[in-house]
Amino acid sequence: MEGNVVLTMRGICMTFPGVKALDHVDFTLRKGEIHALMGENGAGKSTLIKCLTGINDFEAGEIHVDGIQGTVKNHSTLDAQNVGISTVYQEVNLCPNLSVAENLYIGREPMTPFHTIDRKAMMRKAAELTQRLDIKVDVAQNLENYSLAIQQMIAIARAVDMDCKVLILDEPTSSLDDSEVEKLFKLMTMLRSKGVGIVFVTHFLEQVYAVCDRITVLRNGTLVGEYPIADLPRVKLVAAMMGKDFDDLADIKPEGSQDFSNASMVIEAKGLSHKGTIKPFDLNIRKGEVIGLTGLLGSGRTELARAIYGADKSQTGTLRVKDQEVKINQPIDAMNLGMGLLPDDRKAEGIIGDLSVRENIILAMQAKRGMFRQISRAQQEKIADEYIRLLQIKTATRETPIKQLSGGNQQKAILGRWLATDPDFLILDEPTRGIDIGTKTEIQKLILKLAGEGKSIMFISSEIEEMLRTCNRMAVLRDGAKVGEIDGDLSQERVMAAIAGGASE
Repeated sequence: MEGNVVLTMRGICMTFPGVKALDHVDFTLRKGEIHALMGENGAGKSTLIKCLTGINDFEAGEIHVDGIQGTVKNHSTLDAQNVGISTVYQEVNLCPNLSVAENLYIGREPMTPFHTIDRKAMMRKAAELTQRLDIKVDVAQNLENYSLAIQQMIAIARAVDMDCKVLILDEPTSSLDDSEVEKLFKLMTMLRSKGVGIVFVTHFLEQVYAVCDRITVLRNGTLVGEYPIADLPRVKLVAAMMGKDFDDLADIKPEGSQDFSNASMVIEAKGLSHKGTIKPFDLNIRKGEVIGLTGLLGSGRTELARAIYGADKSQTGTLRVKDQEVKINQPIDAMNLGMGLLPDDRKAEGIIGDLSVRENIILAMQAKRGMFRQISRAQQEKIADEYIRLLQIKTATRETPIKQLSGGNQQKAILGRWLATDPDFLILDEPTRGIDIGTKTEIQKLILKLAGEGKSIMFISSEIEEMLRTCNRMAVLRDGAKVGEIDGDLSQERVMAAIAGGASE
């Protein structure tokens, strides 16, 4: 092992049933560096970390840690800690009802000669540790009295005090505001100067370029490459993560750009925000328009849509729907205003697996009518049959439990659910994720057909090509903020440069 290398992972392979999650992945971490581990959803970042920390049992490959003879194979997070590898997750894994000091030393409390906990020594050591790391807290206070950022710093302090050589920070900034992120970065920089190797998993491009020394990019379970930060401009990073390159992609443009300037306004959002997820944004959507939300995973696409729909209640700003100022406190308010939301996680938030295709399709319509105005069974069957035929949903019968359908057919059934309510404004969050090419094309054609009938559509997708095929305009999001809009010339290069922050050199 090289003198300044603290961790090497070589040829790591991991298979889940039917899926090669990691295919001969290498990773190298040096002492005193902050190393970003990047990749879109399903790239293999979490799986690689779980292989390192003993949660996943990988099939092939070797792990070496500085100061440990031979290969390392962790079978639990405790094994990992014993060889100097600690992980701090987005959801802080501590006890909020205990004091800061108790959290720092839980399971390894200093003891008196009488085998009781030496509370004085624990308080003293905790105060010294937090002071050394410049964390401004009263160690006698309960952890729950402090912000999430401080709680994460306490988790990091605990790891550091346990002599960690490798510190893994898994999405630590997702729920933090800018000032809290700054404090966390200050602590990370201090630990780097003390020789700790830090693996930083994040979706935020700006943060990577603010604090990291190197970047490793994974895609679909394979290693794309390892790069010094100076050698990888933002736009090249986006291309590496998404598997696109400007040179080998045809410029896909919708035929003729439509003019919506005279169409009536359906949605006018001004300064809407939701703390910790999406910063204040403005967005207008006109009748018959398909607007795309583009940006990397974690950029705020879903959060912006949820703020408009009321799934996350907005804390600032105003919303006008068809020229009337409205307050949306919950999704049923949005439904009554003619909105529909197809969520990105169809299994968790879309389908109700044990109910039939018929019951899933009529769900939103019944919710709008209320429990005392039941849709008759005959009417339910008529509606279900209409959308099974219209959307070509492949199901044995309308009474088949929806969980027995393929992902694409489940997605079509949820689309049918919203079309049955005849919405004016439909939010489609990753409607084609995980479904076959043929069904994708059908859904894209349906989006254009609905827009042609005067429905306004917000379309969120990780696939730029399908956005270019279907959208008239795109709003660009980065790090929880809407940073711009693109219309007219919707080209692959313009969109990817905008996602990356305009740095195409």
